[in-house]
Amino acid sequence: MRFAKWGNSIAIRVPAEVVAKLGISPDEEAQIRVTGEFSFEVTRDRRREEAIEAIRKLAVPFPPGYKFNRYELYDRFENSVLGRELEARSKQEQEPR
Repeated sequence: MRFAKWGNSIAIRVPAEVVAKLGISPDEEAQIRVTGEFSFEVTRDRRREEAIEAIRKLAVPFPPGYKFNRYELYDRFENSVLGRELEARSKQEQEPR
């Protein structure tokens, strides 16, 4: 492996054969842990993937035949307490003082 200057940091260039064997891509993240005076261990950082999976598990499926209608969504917002509050604030900001 070869070290290279990258801004104020040092980057490690990973040989193509190692990339192919590990199946890694440039957008992946890794964790580096120092294991000795001249050695370190590199592991994949799975925190991002785990967070995305946790968010996906929170998703509520749409009912059968559901069709997204943005105008219906806007109507719901405008008729909500928050929608009325934001509309009132907007009107207050537009009034001359």
